[in-house]
Amino acid sequence: MTQKTILLIASALGAITVAIGAFGAHALAKMLESTGRVDTFETAVKYQMYHTLALLAVGLLLFRVEQPALQVAAWCFFLGILIFSGSLYVLCATGITWLGAITPIGGTLFIVGWGALFYAVLKAL
Repeated sequence: MTQKTILLIASALGAITVAIGAFGAHALAKMLESTGRVDTFETAVKYQMYHTLALLAVGLLLFRVEQPALQVAAWCFFLGILIFSGSLYVLCATGITWLGAITPIGGTLFIVGWGALFYAVLKAL
């Protein structure tokens, strides 16, 4: 992924995160309350925003640091958002509970991404 691509994805994900959060707070509020999924939805939105900001930080760090581990971090944060938050959104919308089984894959990608970011900074600065 190029630096520009990382920054564009992070920017788009930031806007999407705000839109999804607003949609959940307004249009989906009654459905989420009736199914008991408000906390699950909020977790998905929070983790999406946290890792969107982490992806943005990786993109900005690439202005200063050329370290291959930053690419690993970027991919892990991006795929982690898709799998972790995405599976929770689908779970909330559909009630398909087996999706909860793939959510930890996204969480693992987040952890690997943070580890890769740590390694990149350790080696480069």
